[in-house]
Amino acid sequence: MTKSYRGTRANGRCVVEVFDGKTWSQLSPDLSLTVRNHSPTGFEWGYTGSGPAQLALALLLDVTGDRATAEHHYQAFKASFVASWDCHGGFSVSAKTIQQWIA
Repeated sequence: MTKSYRGTRANGRCVVEVFDGKTWSQLSPDLSLTVRNHSPTGFEWGYTGSGPAQLALALLLDVTGDRATAEHHYQAFKASFVASWDCHGGFSVSAKTIQQWIA
């Protein structure tokens, strides 16, 4: 089973969760912050700023496990996907969709 991701808003902050086929866990920005520090305050979506860039990078790092691939594609992924997600609502995307976009 492929991973899937969902974003929700809770108490004024953006929460991104990962489903591995059995359980949900929270996606942390920590790894992506060591690659590029766009938004130390966390993830965002629905526009093309620093929070969406951090989310795009974190998603690509999680899906690919490859820093070079994630760094190469995350700004374009932000523009193609993350910026278009409803900024007032949530989102969901599968790892398969992200992998197909990269390919």
